[in-house]
Amino acid sequence: MKELIKTIKEEIQNNTTVPYFGLGIFESTKTAKGEQMPYDSDSMILMLNSGRPMSQRLMFEYSRAAMHLEERRGMSYLTQLVNHIYTKNYEPTALHKIMEALMPKYIIDTNRDPKMQELLKHTPHSMIIGKARLMADKNRYEVYKYDVENKSYHIALDGVLNEEGTILFKPMGSTLPEPSFVMSDADYVDWLTEAMGGFAVPPMLKSYRKEKKYLYLGTSFDRDTDRMVANELTFDSAGGYVITDKELGRKEKKFVEKHNLIVLQMSLEEFTKQAEEIA
Repeated sequence: MKELIKTIKEEIQNNTTVPYFGLGIFESTKTAKGEQMPYDSDSMILMLNSGRPMSQRLMFEYSRAAMHLEERRGMSYLTQLVNHIYTKNYEPTALHKIMEALMPKYIIDTNRDPKMQELLKHTPHSMIIGKARLMADKNRYEVYKYDVENKSYHIALDGVLNEEGTILFKPMGSTLPEPSFVMSDADYVDWLTEAMGGFAVPPMLKSYRKEKKYLYLGTSFDRDTDRMVANELTFDSAGGYVITDKELGRKEKKFVEKHNLIVLQMSLEEFTKQAEEIA
């Protein structure tokens, strides 16, 4: 197992394997006040609803629960709520810090937190923020360039990615540079519809990502939404790896087989520990 983890680290450094973050990376993360950060669908719903469970129908998937809140309170309320969750005081995870040390060319982070951005603030990088329900443009993203001197992002009006530094793709949005999220059922339907038409990924990235492998960290494929998002983001993939200590369901096994993924049957905590020990 250690030899395989060593190989994965080398592939990340030589940019043949792309890290892909999911909600599960926050399973051991608590805020400074001791609150558990959302790390799966159920915990996300509890955080959205002040710690209270919702009806069984809404507990099925957090995007459904988010849609319910949006319909009751409005889109701006949902945006503020998600922003509040991810602007709490908590530390980057050990996986964030490993990626900072490895400094890959390309990272996919399907979470909505700003921690990877904070770790990249001293180095030139580009960022792609996913967008939903835009009226004027079919593209479901905005490209940002980072100004190291002024520690700020500005929109790349030409939409061209900067070749310098890391490319951080946040397809479901982020708190930075301003709160913007793909969160509710309506958001996902819109984003996926345009993604299937080729409008969720910048042209340069479509060329760059060909024949890349992906390392799925904290990502579960037991929901259709997560599988569909991964399908669109990893088009033209050459396989990869899944880190999980959970037994895979039928649909998850089918996804793994279809995408030629190797399953490392271990917890994220153990993977992180071994990755840190390997030079």
